[in-house]
Amino acid sequence: MDAAAPAVAAPLPDVIPPRKARGPVWRFIRRYPTVVAGGVILTLILLAALLAPWLWTVDPTALAPAKRTRPPSAQFWFGTDMLGRDIYSRVIYGAQVSLLVGFSVAVLASIGGLAIGLVSGMVRWLDGIVMRVVDGMMSIPPILLAIALMALTRGSVQNVIIAITIAEIPRVARLVRGVVLSLREQPYVEAAVTTGTRMPAIIWRHILPNTLAPMTVQATYICASAMITEAILSFIGAGVPPSVPTWGNIMAEGRALWQVKFYIILFPAIALSLTVLAVNLVGDGLRDALDPRMAKEV
Repeated sequence: MDAAAPAVAAPLPDVIPPRKARGPVWRFIRRYPTVVAGGVILTLILLAALLAPWLWTVDPTALAPAKRTRPPSAQFWFGTDMLGRDIYSRVIYGAQVSLLVGFSVAVLASIGGLAIGLVSGMVRWLDGIVMRVVDGMMSIPPILLAIALMALTRGSVQNVIIAITIAEIPRVARLVRGVVLSLREQPYVEAAVTTGTRMPAIIWRHILPNTLAPMTVQATYICASAMITEAILSFIGAGVPPSVPTWGNIMAEGRALWQVKFYIILFPAIALSLTVLAVNLVGDGLRDALDPRMAKEV
């Protein structure tokens, strides 16, 4: 062995074990727990609505006067109402109407509000006219505007969706318009205008992609608000016909006996609260995930 060669120390044992690599799913769960929690609850409710005929339910409109106002039991899990109808079956089937109204209104109001907000934000001479109309509609509470629109039509799920959509469009339009006003002053937009890029191309390439994130978050809140509004309309008799099982109709039919038969209102109220909570949790998580400043902090 060469005496001039430097001595090499023996490798030290691993005192701290190497950190195990986490998968992308686990990292997402850890960073955005509210999205995961809300998504799980919403998925379970959606599956219950889609699989309603196979979840030990019966006909939600079947009358059985001899079995009316039965308390919760092994035979009737949520009890029966004043006409002997199974409340459990009516709550499960009622999820179909609430989810349909919530998702439909969120999509339609987002599309309508996006179109109005883009035109108002980019076309200066139309901004004043359009926004005055939007301000006038926003001065009326959405529930009152929906009631007024429903008074002009007959009660149906389709008309409820249309009425709530018209009432919610101004909220999306004002949000999109505010985003567009800030984006059109950005240097890259001004450079595109200077180079002669046409307005539709500017909107498609530069404006529209930057409005999708805040509009997506707003759509979740509109979905939750639409479900509450639908329940209110049904509760006061201005929404879906009483023959259709909805959470609002179930609570409306049980309000006369709520002091002695509270379970008639309790279970649909819990279902509505859980659904709205799940949608709001998803919205809060998306807001944190899509906000660059929040992403840096995390």
